[in-house]
Amino acid sequence: MSQPEKSPSETTSSNSRGPSVGLLRSSSIVSLMTLLSRVLGLIRDMVVAQYFGARADAFLVAFKIPNFFRRLFAEGAFSVAFVPVLSEYRRLQPLDEVRLLIARVSGVLGTVLLAVTVLALLFADYLPWIFSPGFRSDPAKFALTGDLLRITFPYLLFISLTAFASSVLNAYGKFAVPAFTPVLLNICLIFATLVMSDWFAEPLYALAWGVFLAGLVQLVFQLPYVARLGLLVRPQYQPKDEGVKRIVTLMIPALFGVSVSQINLLLDTLLASFLEAGSVSWLYYSDRLNNLPLGVFAIAIGVVILPALSGKHAAQEKDGFSRTLDWAVRMVFLIALPAALALVVLATPLMATIFFHGEITAYDIGKMSLSLQAYGCGLLAFMLIKVLAPGYYARQDTKTPVKIGIQAMVVNMVLNLALVFPLQHAGLALATSLSAYYNVYMLYRGLRKQGAYEHQSGWMSFGLKLLLANGLLTALMVWLMGNPQQWLAWTTAYRAGWMTLIVVASVALYFAVLAAAGLRMRHVRGEVF
Repeated sequence: MSQPEKSPSETTSSNSRGPSVGLLRSSSIVSLMTLLSRVLGLIRDMVVAQYFGARADAFLVAFKIPNFFRRLFAEGAFSVAFVPVLSEYRRLQPLDEVRLLIARVSGVLGTVLLAVTVLALLFADYLPWIFSPGFRSDPAKFALTGDLLRITFPYLLFISLTAFASSVLNAYGKFAVPAFTPVLLNICLIFATLVMSDWFAEPLYALAWGVFLAGLVQLVFQLPYVARLGLLVRPQYQPKDEGVKRIVTLMIPALFGVSVSQINLLLDTLLASFLEAGSVSWLYYSDRLNNLPLGVFAIAIGVVILPALSGKHAAQEKDGFSRTLDWAVRMVFLIALPAALALVVLATPLMATIFFHGEITAYDIGKMSLSLQAYGCGLLAFMLIKVLAPGYYARQDTKTPVKIGIQAMVVNMVLNLALVFPLQHAGLALATSLSAYYNVYMLYRGLRKQGAYEHQSGWMSFGLKLLLANGLLTALMVWLMGNPQQWLAWTTAYRAGWMTLIVVASVALYFAVLAAAGLRMRHVRGEVF
């Protein structure tokens, strides 16, 4: 998420005690709101799974298509290009010029989005041929996907304009509202499932209309806050405006970087559509659970280190830059290793506790557990990417991560084709994890070769502490878990109570072992900023 502009003194005045209070406060807000959104999103998935089970494949594809374009354009390339230009206008131009830029950008953006939406509605029956061609073997599911897409695709228009409003608020240091906004999507989908499902002969239409409603609600929610800044202006279509052209120019290379991960997701969905019915849903639910620790902790660390690294680079503090990056890598290992082990070891108990209700069967739990284990194997890599890539961005090198990302995408495609046949949907998840490790290796090697990252002292001692703590943690989880299949025979309340015990005991043991081994809070905070 973009950070507000800092004065030169603020940028270069970092010290050994840590990032500025303002930066910590902003990152804490983002992390807290992200945690709230992820937890509520997990509750949403539990509710949807209980009502629809693996029958939700058609809706998930119809929702994934506008989400694909949203992540590609709105929250990815557009935000990266728009916020720096807006921040520059805010700093150097009068308010009238800032308002004019916002009016013209919103006019061009809105026009393009409206045209894309109209085209998508006209060709909704054909888009599933691209995103889920395997559904053609089931004509009813294929037709339903197109019908649902006509309802969900306008979400792209609403949520992209919401992302535009979020960018304006972020540029002015108003982080809380944009960070909270995704919560509204989860609330709308929960409402659609629990209340609106009875309104339709095919209940999946309720979810589609829930998506439509969520996009509209999120946009309307942010507009009053933009108005308070005096920046809620009437859109103007002026594509030749200098500011608009600059933003378009900046978006082009950013599109390549953002598109890499989205193309990987698209390929996974495309291949999953050819597999056993339910494969799309199994991958979706397991990926959502894998994204819980990734989204909360990786975003928090990434938000903290990017401005800190930028300040070190601007001040030409090469050693401070390297120490900051080294601290971030250590924090990822500290958090990601136990989280990954929990996802792999406790895959069946976790899936049973969260999703084994209503339409979800024991067979579904078994399939979802396999893909969760495959994704869990890559959690460390997914999180390391979040802290290694800023090592390039902070030095204004956006091309190298894009090149590496494209290479990783090719690796993922090859691994997908190699693993999907023997391992089915779990092979797709495993390919994603393995390609992420390739991405990490290339990012790490590039930083080392460029002299931007040097290992700090203490890694051997730190690694041994982690090895001991994670070894005992794994033994405890295996012992408390027992036979994974017995969890399917327990009641929901009993599963929830026993899982709570395992989590509390595991967290307590992990940090107790680390403390006994000599790890202290000052090591966690790090003397790197």
